[in-house]
Amino acid sequence: MKKAIVTVVGLDTVGIIARVCTYLAENSCNILDISQTITGGYFNMMLITDYGKSEKSFAVIREELKSLGEGIGVEIHVQREELFEKMHRI
Repeated sequence: MKKAIVTVVGLDTVGIIARVCTYLAENSCNILDISQTITGGYFNMMLITDYGKSEKSFAVIREELKSLGEGIGVEIHVQREELFEKMHRI
């Protein structure tokens, strides 16, 4: 299993979850966990995904999600799970 952490942040608009989840599904990335909140009109979502069955490389997925975010007015960041864990270890 190849896990990645996807974070999505920006002003809340209709369709953010649908667009991100559709991209992931179309690229064989399984959503293992998802959390989203809207606070004061700001949208925040974090997903844990398994991209191990995708035909695309991690780098391509990361860049395409970044581009998708720019197109819908949010910032999307993707990190490999191991890097995310090392950055957040106390």
